Amino acid sequence: MNKIRSVITGTGSYIPEKTISGKHFLEHTFFDGGVKIDKDNEEIIQKFSDITEINERRYINDDQLNHDIGLIAAQRAIEDAKIDKESLDYIIFCHNFGDVKHNSNRIDLLPALAAKVKLQLGINNPDCVAFDLIFGCPGWVQGMIQADYLIRSGDAKHVLVIGSETLSRIVDPHDRDSMIFADGAGATVLSAATNDESKGILAHKAQTYASHADMLIMGGSNNPAENNGNTYIKMKGRKLYEFAVVTVPQLVKQAIDKSGVDVKQIKMVFIHQANGKMDHAIMKRLFKLYGEDTIPEKLVPMTISWLGNSSVATVPTLIDLVLKNKVDGYEIKEGDHAVFASVGAGMHINAIVYKF
Repeated sequence: MNKIRSVITGTGSYIPEKTISGKHFLEHTFFDGGVKIDKDNEEIIQKFSDITEINERRYINDDQLNHDIGLIAAQRAIEDAKIDKESLDYIIFCHNFGDVKHNSNRIDLLPALAAKVKLQLGINNPDCVAFDLIFGCPGWVQGMIQADYLIRSGDAKHVLVIGSETLSRIVDPHDRDSMIFADGAGATVLSAATNDESKGILAHKAQTYASHADMLIMGGSNNPAENNGNTYIKMKGRKLYEFAVVTVPQLVKQAIDKSGVDVKQIKMVFIHQANGKMDHAIMKRLFKLYGEDTIPEKLVPMTISWLGNSSVATVPTLIDLVLKNKVDGYEIKEGDHAVFASVGAGMHINAIVYKF
């Protein structure tokens, strides 16, 4: 019996032009708990890099907005999918802060970024419904889950899912944790496929731990002298690390078990690029849940060292780069099983099991 499957038919990404190294933060004044950190900035930056594995990150140009870079990723995904843009049934734009102008720190969410992208794509079909999804860093994975529901219901044949964010516009220059954040965009076209093979999205799982929401929120500057009304992204890094290392492996296991795939069949895990050491710890915990003491080589491709944490953009960007052979040592072949997983503000966790 034929069954509708949601299959990735096109991918695209946009990596901003500005490369921001640790030297960018040498002249910053960092505060913690309202008190100036009494350490040399070189020491602060080096310790940060050692903990997160981030050496560089990318920022957008001053004249760009979030929907601008999301548009570029979308155009590349549509071109890769080789479909008529008018055939798109939905556009789901996953982000958290909308459009934020350079030197503004004011969030613009109206109209929806998805509607802006639809306009700039020149799509005239009114049946192409464009909406935004705000779900923290796991936004793009959740957008793919929502797109899967739309496709399997028979309501859609092609859905464009964009994950794009410009975190450089809402970071506190006095917060050392702000060095983790970056800008970027990734997009996929998810299409309906009817066949006898289990390809495409096999299973997914999502959770919300609202009781832990205070680990990633918006707040004032760490510098008590700054009272300009601006709010910035704030993170309790250590608590978030501990939360993720415990909960994410459990959820990923639920998704894998739901799919019926043996963990040893998982060729690659595309996990949110938040913290290199955290991602490796999550994988070790996952395999321990299956009684495995070691994880397979070349399981987790990483871009965090040179792209930083671009929130919703990390996973789709990573998938696009691997599929286009732009991550050394990593290659996906037809028939390979993979996991897409993320964790972030909410606190939300989600995962998808996918067969290429």
